[in-house]
Amino acid sequence: MMRSLYAGVSGLRNHQIRMDVIGNNIANVNTIGFKSNRVTFADMFYQTLSAGASATATTGGTNPKQVGIGVTLGSIDTIFTQGNIESTGRTTDLAVEGDGFFVVRGAGGEDYVTRAGAFTQDEEGFLTNPAGYRLMGWTSDANGVLGTDLKVIQIRKGEEIAPGATSKMAWSGNLDSRLDAADPDNNTRVTSKQIYDSQGNIHELEVTFTKTANNTWNWAVTKYPTGATLGSGTGTISFFDGGTIDPATSVVNISLTNIPGGVADMNNIELDFAHLTQYAKENSANIESQNGFPVGSLSDLDIDSNGVITGLYSNGQRRTLAQVAVGSFSNIEGLTKVGQTMYMESNNSGELVIDKALSGGRGVIRSGSLEMSNVDLSQQFTDMIITQRGFQANSRIITTSDEMLQELVNLKR
Repeated sequence: MMRSLYAGVSGLRNHQIRMDVIGNNIANVNTIGFKSNRVTFADMFYQTLSAGASATATTGGTNPKQVGIGVTLGSIDTIFTQGNIESTGRTTDLAVEGDGFFVVRGAGGEDYVTRAGAFTQDEEGFLTNPAGYRLMGWTSDANGVLGTDLKVIQIRKGEEIAPGATSKMAWSGNLDSRLDAADPDNNTRVTSKQIYDSQGNIHELEVTFTKTANNTWNWAVTKYPTGATLGSGTGTISFFDGGTIDPATSVVNISLTNIPGGVADMNNIELDFAHLTQYAKENSANIESQNGFPVGSLSDLDIDSNGVITGLYSNGQRRTLAQVAVGSFSNIEGLTKVGQTMYMESNNSGELVIDKALSGGRGVIRSGSLEMSNVDLSQQFTDMIITQRGFQANSRIITTSDEMLQELVNLKR
């Protein structure tokens, strides 16, 4: 049988495989995180008609005479170029810009990687992809400190954050430097603010400033939780002649104990007067801030470029909840595709190495965005035309070889 017939058949078969790959690329032109494939061909082994011979004293050397018997599949490569990053405005939609993969875990405990970051929270609070695989990372304790053990990320909707008792209060504004003997009321300034105890109960704390001499003011806690015991509730602050406060008197501490309701004692509440001034203008001193807060529930999430997930609570607090893990391989083109835009480790990919974003050459994480398919339609259609013509040419080899064999058979007639 003619060798050209087998060569044509191998050409048809492998061009069909190339067309299958092109068709799959085009079908996934809008698949998030999809990476296109390409096919390369290689010539098959050769039949040697005569081996090469070296030159002699009387004749020159001769080259080998070989006839190829067709084409074979060289490789089907995955092209891991970056896809376009498109904004979605949805916090849990994530994209890796640069190298790296999201790590997801199946129900059986098996780990896969993916570039598709369309994650949602299921009924248990796990961040899952559309196939139900859970996103991996590091979760934090009740104080917002990230752990070191890799696990699935679970963020329960409506999760509560415990209240925090007030431990620091800060003042700002001005105390009038002009001593008014005619109207003593102008020599006082009353400031007040709500504070919180260990159970999140609200109390009012009032501090009154009274000018006693040039550059000298007395302060006193004039209102505090009813029934509580106040400790160190009075003192003096001094100002320099330029109107700035003397640092030696700018920070004091008070305590509130025996607060009704079975709450914890509030020892060493810091009163920070460092930002008060004393100039010749009206009194404007006020309590600028206090660090206590009531119980709050999780209302929203924020994810930064390092993949750190921060919870935003109804009481205005923020707390680190988790950090998204990013995986990498020494040879990403060696990964095995398993469907659902996921990959698994193979013998030629190297082991999965998991770390944080922006470490070890890994890219950044973009929240509220998705990476689109990297399929280039113009390139795919060009390859389709070339593949079609290659298929046609190989089919002509078969028909022509058939005609030649027919002529050979006809010699007997």
